[in-house]
Amino acid sequence: MAKNIKLDRAKVHIHATYNNTIITVCDMNENPITWKSPGMVGYKGSRKGTPFAAQVAAESLVREMKDYGIRSVSIAVKGTGSGRQSVVQTIKGSGIRVEEVKNVTPVSHSSIKGRR
Repeated sequence: MAKNIKLDRAKVHIHATYNNTIITVCDMNENPITWKSPGMVGYKGSRKGTPFAAQVAAESLVREMKDYGIRSVSIAVKGTGSGRQSVVQTIKGSGIRVEEVKNVTPVSHSSIKGRR
């Protein structure tokens, strides 16, 4: 812990892609506090995209969140990766109160073709 920050509430942003899952904890003003990804907890290559790797990263992040004194969170999920559900379930089962889970995945309304 770099600073002596004590928070009661926080926002958790989950960016789930097919190859990785990035979990960021922000204060209520959207200033990032800490973040984790499967690569930071020892997974490399294609194993970073698995739900288990995302769960291990979320467990590591929950320990840090408890050090900061966070008791309730609001979760925003972006992306369609396989780790999104396991991260939400890990946070819910950790004793931290989840106020809301919001899907903020961008949806294109134009006629431009997507990625292959």
